[in-house]
Amino acid sequence: MADDAPFFHESSGTVRFWVLVDGAHMGASISREALHHRYRPNSQGEDPLETYRDNAADIEAAVRRRLAQGSREPVMLREYDLRAPGAQGPG
Repeated sequence: MADDAPFFHESSGTVRFWVLVDGAHMGASISREALHHRYRPNSQGEDPLETYRDNAADIEAAVRRRLAQGSREPVMLREYDLRAPGAQGPG
């Protein structure tokens, strides 16, 4: 499955995709809501797969950060994971 293109999984409401890390394809997903809130908060009815494709480099970097922090496959990205590197969280 690692060679498959990213796709929107209707039942879970997520875009599922794979990221090449150290020669291995790692599975990951991101919810429609996280994509909307991070990348298109002022849009309505946008296509989650299109939003993913438009921001794939940023999203894949977030997967790599999570894996470097010890997450295991499959990585489920949250909106928090998509903040700019070095950005401070709440509090």
